[in-house]
Amino acid sequence: MNIPLIELNGRGLDSDTVALIADGGARVKPAPGALDVVASSWRMADELVATRRVYGRSTGVGANRTLDVAPGDLGLHGLRLLRSHAGGIGDPLPGRQVRAMLAVRFNQLLAGGAGLRVEVVEALAAAVEAGVHPLVNEYGAVGTGDLSALSQLGLALAGEHPWLVAADAGERGDGGDGGAGRRSTPPLPISLETSDALALISSNALTLGQAALARSAVEGLLRASHVVAGLSLLAVGGSLEAYAEPVHAARPHPGNVRAAAEVRRVVGGPDRPGPPTGRIQDPYAFRCFPQIHGPALEASEALERVLAIELNAGAENPLISADGPDGPAAYHHGGFYSAHLALALDQLSLATLPTARLSAARLSALAEPAITGLRPFLADEVSAGSGMLILEYSANAAIAEMRNAAAPASLGHAVLSRSVEEAASFASQASRQALRMVEAYRLVLGCELVAAVRALRQRDDVKKAEWSDLSLPAGRAYALADATLDPSMEDRPLTADVAAAAGLLGALAEL
Repeated sequence: MNIPLIELNGRGLDSDTVALIADGGARVKPAPGALDVVASSWRMADELVATRRVYGRSTGVGANRTLDVAPGDLGLHGLRLLRSHAGGIGDPLPGRQVRAMLAVRFNQLLAGGAGLRVEVVEALAAAVEAGVHPLVNEYGAVGTGDLSALSQLGLALAGEHPWLVAADAGERGDGGDGGAGRRSTPPLPISLETSDALALISSNALTLGQAALARSAVEGLLRASHVVAGLSLLAVGGSLEAYAEPVHAARPHPGNVRAAAEVRRVVGGPDRPGPPTGRIQDPYAFRCFPQIHGPALEASEALERVLAIELNAGAENPLISADGPDGPAAYHHGGFYSAHLALALDQLSLATLPTARLSAARLSALAEPAITGLRPFLADEVSAGSGMLILEYSANAAIAEMRNAAAPASLGHAVLSRSVEEAASFASQASRQALRMVEAYRLVLGCELVAAVRALRQRDDVKKAEWSDLSLPAGRAYALADATLDPSMEDRPLTADVAAAAGLLGALAEL
């Protein structure tokens, strides 16, 4: 397989590229000159430590910031810092999430604010290239730096903590080979100096990697939802008036305008549709689609704007900068506090939840003969058949999981390290909750797609041309789903159908 090579330089990394790297779909290396920036930053940091106190290099951390490291302890201070902070708890995280962390941290370090030795960055690059990842436990951060996860990375680089490959981690459904088929050989252990420890772990790279994976996935599912909803609209003979361009020009929220235009494009509808031939007004599930999906599209774009900064930020504490009052400086600051990220993730989760509820409402509409003109629950012709009845229950169970995950993580509060650190953003929790949202949402849309295709198969009228026209996204989507999903209408378990439909959403998002 020809895997593309991406050059990173601390600028321009986005969420889709993070997902591509995490899934083993791209190789990475430093761009020309990028390691020179790292080397320059390290030299400045080394000179600063020789003349003044620098947090984490010549002092302790947290409440120990006022304590100097004794000269005789400097040799092992960094390793002791990593060992003490590598105390994450809980289950190991999926390798995909940890590989996203490695990609993010590699890119951040190339921005040159950490003052880290080049040898450490090169070892990290070798791990990303090999597709390996350290074992990282789930819990250990509250949105003020992924200290435990990155300390586990540091100890792995030093040869004191295990590396894993996809097969070791028992991964399933990673969305890529996770590095399988490549070298999959961990980098050789390196010696870590005291100056390397805090410089490596002063980052929210795990949280950012998870957020990038969540954003990339949600954006794809929202695009797919335009296609799935379009098929459902055709299945019930719905009106396009709710998607008309003049309606949204009168109240031009960008997300609403985009959602309406996408559904028109999917079904081949005009910008100014004529009056409906059936119902005067459709149920909210169809009529309010732009107004409910619009905020989710805008929330996805807002999160990507935050990530465009955070994924490419050399914001370590202290920040090693050439731009000091008298030359190089080590600026001590609170840039690790991830308020923007936490709020953007919470916004995305809260905005995505109503789109899933709307999908379930369309699912219920597809089961209703008064709306479809078809048999109850789209059953076959036997008496009292249940058809796709259970999908309503299954979809709403998944939505209950989404509702729990949508509780704003930014409402959390913590006072830590002897009250020196008296606030936390809980962005790390928000990113994991967003990932939980993704998997449940995928299944909800899978349920709707199964029902929409089932309804379209049962229809036999002049409107069939609208979903058999392969020049339209709706036609291509129906053809793909029709060829994939079991055509049987008899009462039977639909678990495999939903899984297959969920697996099609990536392709539908690209139509």
